Amino acid sequence: QVQLVESGGGLVQPGESLRLSCEVTGFALGGASVGWFRQISGLEPESLACISTTDPNTYLPENSMMGRFTIFRDDAKNTAYLQMDNLEPEDTGVYYCAIDPKRLRTCVFRASEYAYWGQGTQVTVSS
Repeated sequence: QVQLVESGGGLVQPGESLRLSCEVTGFALGGASVGWFRQISGLEPESLACISTTDPNTYLPENSMMGRFTIFRDDAKNTAYLQMDNLEPEDTGVYYCAIDPKRLRTCVFRASEYAYWGQGTQVTVSS
């Protein structure tokens, strides 16, 4: 059974940082691209970043948090990460990781393409 467990969320003040982790069990992470998403209540999940596995490349959507969010992976630990710096109140939401075993050399932003999802971790940015 494939399971993804996010951790590292919490309550922080504006300008602070968080590192989210996504630990995968039941599947070798090296066999999938990884995406991180954010969901604000009632809205569709928003793609934040994704990372391929072959010669890992990172991809950011056009409305990305470029310069503030960094995605990376450690396949030896079967874990992916999202480093978030200079957080803003607008970053508040539930953060999810997901894996797409269909793609290795690239990755996509469409949430529907990801086969396995974690349960999410809450991030709240407030003073």
